[in-house]
Amino acid sequence: MSSSEPVALRLIDREFLIACAPEERDGLLEAAGFLDRKMRELRANAKAPSFERLAVLTAISVTHELLTLRKQHDSQEQRLTDGLAALRSKLDLALDGDPRKS
Repeated sequence: MSSSEPVALRLIDREFLIACAPEERDGLLEAAGFLDRKMRELRANAKAPSFERLAVLTAISVTHELLTLRKQHDSQEQRLTDGLAALRSKLDLALDGDPRKS
């Protein structure tokens, strides 16, 4: 069982201490860096938003990106599954022979 350790994360000009397991530290820091960059991007295009508003806008933006990527992934996965099923069917026919030709 891992113990939690506090990790200091910096978002825009604020610091947050987040407890996490040591093996999750690098991923948490990477996520915080990504979030900080996104928040800075949105802040550059917004009219002086508060930190809280900026955090909500960033959360919505990142969630939208995630859901879009999930839909693309699911669609690609379905096409791959369908393609593999078609190949399996062709292979079965090639190996067993077409029963309609008997």
